[in-house]
Amino acid sequence: MGAVYFYHLTDSSAEAALMQLLPRAVGAGWRVELRGQDGARAKALDAALWRGPKDGFLAHGLAGGAHDALQPVLLTSAGLSDDAAQIIAQTIECVMAVDGAQITAEEAARLERSCILFDGHDAAAVEAARNQWRYLTGKKVSAQYWAQEGGRWEKKAES
Repeated sequence: MGAVYFYHLTDSSAEAALMQLLPRAVGAGWRVELRGQDGARAKALDAALWRGPKDGFLAHGLAGGAHDALQPVLLTSAGLSDDAAQIIAQTIECVMAVDGAQITAEEAARLERSCILFDGHDAAAVEAARNQWRYLTGKKVSAQYWAQEGGRWEKKAES
């Protein structure tokens, strides 16, 4: 069973944090699903990834294309058909969720890693992350809570 890492963003945006986290996940050999809540956000993240990490291009694509199964990073949003979600689930080792997108305990159990990034300046986002923590740890999923401190990540809790 993989662990779920919660990333409490206070010093950077989700896009900036993803530019650090996604290359590490891909470098570990994982195919990553970058999961958001809506298609407009997925397109905005796609544009941010095209501008890229500072040291190079990160191959990725928006879900629904002919080559979804080949994308190292696949951007998805709520509302995928059951067939598309099932195909994606069979080929992904890591899910990174933004904007309150949910990860189930069953998913976390089959994945190598799950990451939940949330805006520490948004009270609703913080509360949603707390609820997700309680749900997942209540289902005996291993979880770690990481917070930004002076530009660095510090592990603050583990379950």
